[in-house]
Amino acid sequence: MSKSDERTGPQGLPYRPCAGVVLINEAGLVFAGHRIDSASEAWQMPQGGIDKGEDPRTAALRELVEETGVSPDLVEVIGESPDWLYYDLPEELVGKVWKGKYGGQRQKWFLLRFKGADSDIDIATEHPEFDRWQWTSVDELLAKIVPFKRAVYEQVVADFRDTLA
Repeated sequence: MSKSDERTGPQGLPYRPCAGVVLINEAGLVFAGHRIDSASEAWQMPQGGIDKGEDPRTAALRELVEETGVSPDLVEVIGESPDWLYYDLPEELVGKVWKGKYGGQRQKWFLLRFKGADSDIDIATEHPEFDRWQWTSVDELLAKIVPFKRAVYEQVVADFRDTLA
């Protein structure tokens, strides 16, 4: 077990391994989806759990398909975050999400260039996560992220700033 796997979050719970995707279009704008399970303005980039035995890059590409309908042949991987990034769940969510098994997430992020057309994006997937989506600037996206994820998103943007608009 690596040292990062031993780190624990709130209430001594482990962090859920997760992969995230920063999907950028030709103009350098970022894909943002509005969470279907939130009445508030909760926007995020595609992200999700890494299955047992799955590497982070494979998980990121799988999550992209599952959440946006965008297949791997329509993207080019152009970057990977150098480190795992962590966030803790807010106290009111600990024990309620992910069947109460995790205190937050440890995330590996990938920067992908979208080579398709907007019509290739289909958020009406088998298990939809988003009810609407848009291309946005990174600064706009940071303003729309739920507060407990904001520091991770700021670090992701810093990691990829040279490529982002």
